[in-house]
Amino acid sequence: HVQLVESGGGLVQPGGSLRLSCAASGFRGSDKCMGWFRQDSGAEREGIVMLSFGGGVTSYVDSVKGRFTASRSERTLSLQMNLLKPEDTAMYYCAASTSRCYSRRPDDYESWGQGTQVTVS
Repeated sequence: HVQLVESGGGLVQPGGSLRLSCAASGFRGSDKCMGWFRQDSGAEREGIVMLSFGGGVTSYVDSVKGRFTASRSERTLSLQMNLLKPEDTAMYYCAASTSRCYSRRPDDYESWGQGTQVTVS
């Protein structure tokens, strides 16, 4: 049973930085497909960063490329967010998929954390 717990959200001024973490447990293998998603009220959930615990490339959506950096170690994902903008305001989730690496579709992910709120204002 995969468990994901996000932390690190908060309120920050435009141009500021935050670092999110996702503690993962319950995996039965090292090569898990992971994603960072965000969802603002009234909007669809958006996949912004896709990567794998097993290594390989990290894929960023254009709106965060050059500002956000994802990393991983053991069973922790991190998302360093710099130069934050008001439009980055959203609930941020990490998610795990057993079958679809690098998919940006939320339906391809079976396990989700509870989310952590990021507000840029």
